[in-house]
Amino acid sequence: MRPHIAVIDDDEKITSLLRRSLAFEGYEISTASDGAEGLNLLSKRQADLVILDVMMPKMDGWEVCRRLREAGISSPVLLLTAKDEVTDRVKGLDLGADDYLVKPFALEELMARVRALLRRRPDKSDDEGHFRYDDLLLDVDGRETMRADRRIDLTAKEFDLLHLFMQNPKRVLSRDLIMERIWGYDYSGESNVLEVYIAMLRQKLEDGGEKRVIQTVRGAGYVLKGDS
Repeated sequence: MRPHIAVIDDDEKITSLLRRSLAFEGYEISTASDGAEGLNLLSKRQADLVILDVMMPKMDGWEVCRRLREAGISSPVLLLTAKDEVTDRVKGLDLGADDYLVKPFALEELMARVRALLRRRPDKSDDEGHFRYDDLLLDVDGRETMRADRRIDLTAKEFDLLHLFMQNPKRVLSRDLIMERIWGYDYSGESNVLEVYIAMLRQKLEDGGEKRVIQTVRGAGYVLKGDS
């Protein structure tokens, strides 16, 4: 399931830019043009991340953030504001915001903060701490992997790689995205490390004669799905 991001901002140009850019990255986007509308939106459907402007009509972002936390909504909140005073940043964080970005901002920085905040959110699955796809079972807390009745021993990196795929079934993950999530943006080791790990992971997953579930999408990346 694609992460759902709610963008609450009265600046139509910023909202349009974020809607296009975030959708291009594969996120599902909902938008609201003021704080009251944003609260109504989030009361109907929880978001995996809220991008929230501070200065808005009817209800400012600080008040929206305060009400979200009072309502027990724990979605990460990224505040956008033209104010760069320390007291303003502290106020937002004290009200429950998770991060703060000053306008005007570079789109690349916002995207990096979005990815970082989404990595912090709790995993979602059919059973807390477990992911299932076809005959695969991933126990996140126990760091165990099963395929049918066969236990599969994975290294830490192999487990993290499979976890990423299990979080995004049937979604094509680009090489850059996988490298950033698993090895970090500043990785400087072997250039073919991903291909090596994909090959090792496939070998372990298919060691009992099972069908291939990690498919290569030429020119795009990799995807967790059954044989085409």
